[in-house]
Amino acid sequence: MVARIVRWALGLGLTAVWWWAGLRLVLGQGSGVLEGAVVVGGWGLSVLPVHCVPQGRAAGAVRTGRWAAAWRAGDVTRASPRPRSGEVSDPS
Repeated sequence: MVARIVRWALGLGLTAVWWWAGLRLVLGQGSGVLEGAVVVGGWGLSVLPVHCVPQGRAAGAVRTGRWAAAWRAGDVTRASPRPRSGEVSDPS
């Protein structure tokens, strides 16, 4: 329970600092590099993909090559199948 309170307090505190820096940067006369760094840093953290997991562990992950196989399976414009990697197609 204490860890949860600390996380929330830290999050709210950092959010308040970010908003303070943003408002000071937009509205203030004496804003400078510090406010700009806080605003840009906070925005950069917001677009950081922190919830990524390896594809093998992701729920509903598509295995490698599945879309390419589906694309080839739906190709009705060719009469013969495409040659596999390393095979030579028959030109006749």
